Amino acid sequence: MIRIAVVGVNNIGKVHCRAYREHPDTELAAVCDLMAERAEAAGREHGVPAYTDLRELLEKESVDVVVVATAGVEKGSHHFGPAITAIEAGKDVLVEKPISNSIEEARRMVAAARERGVRLACNLNHRFTPAAYRAKALVEQGKLGSLLFLNMRLTIRNPQEDTEWLHMRALHPHSVDVMRYFAGDIARVQSFMTKAPGRSSWSTVSVNVEFASGAVGHLTGSYDMSMHHPIEYCEVAGHEGRIVIDNVYESMTYYPHDSDDLIVVRNPLFGGMHGFNDTFTHRINRFISQIKAGTGPDDIEASGADALAAQEVIEAAIRSHISGGIPVGVPSH
Repeated sequence: MIRIAVVGVNNIGKVHCRAYREHPDTELAAVCDLMAERAEAAGREHGVPAYTDLRELLEKESVDVVVVATAGVEKGSHHFGPAITAIEAGKDVLVEKPISNSIEEARRMVAAARERGVRLACNLNHRFTPAAYRAKALVEQGKLGSLLFLNMRLTIRNPQEDTEWLHMRALHPHSVDVMRYFAGDIARVQSFMTKAPGRSSWSTVSVNVEFASGAVGHLTGSYDMSMHHPIEYCEVAGHEGRIVIDNVYESMTYYPHDSDDLIVVRNPLFGGMHGFNDTFTHRINRFISQIKAGTGPDDIEASGADALAAQEVIEAAIRSHISGGIPVGVPSH
């Protein structure tokens, strides 16, 4: 049984707590939150010890994995402290996205996990769907041939005005990770951003991408769209075929260039995903299954290194926009 401690038990932290209570291979061992009332309420709800200090929790409780579900500025400024504490204690860590809103902190987290030899993963849940798995298999089987281009769109409505870079740093770890999942490392970006009426943040973006393979791509993102319509679209094309994933999990279509036939994989009405929140379950289940199987830190899917790579792309896109749209290279690690 894998014993889990959840740090940060508001909103997404509550989802994590329920997931580990219900999973057959995990046990929710303790909860932690800087707000004592929130920690105590979660402890009572789940019948586990509650703490406001992670170091104290780790001294007193037997824990295998620490889940960091805190938030902060740009949804990530409170991740570094508890993640580093857990890593230094030799615990495996699953951190919410972004891995951190500070690229320097993200780099330090990944370096620390490598040094200690612990698993560091990130909740980049958009890649954990049957549609994405099937599309990835087609890419790996060579059904698309040499990749030529990838178009990605991720749009939701979020009126929050945290900082001017909130949209890029908080939302697009997901879209950049999906792009890297299918097409590999990104070498250069060029970005342009705009603000919707009444907004002070860069709430809609257009990012041109050059992959290390030589393929090209594009990302359109926005915090200004309706939540009543599809939020995500991904198109991956090679010289022998093309795939399209509609709305994260709803369907995957394969278009072979030498045939009039299509292969369409739809989310089934019965036994399929019931909504977007199921992506969290898929991601958590995969992380737990990899721990149970003894998967090494370097082979964890949606790892801390993957999350860092996504943040490097985002920071490069921000620099490109600040420079007036000049292409910017992306650091590799």
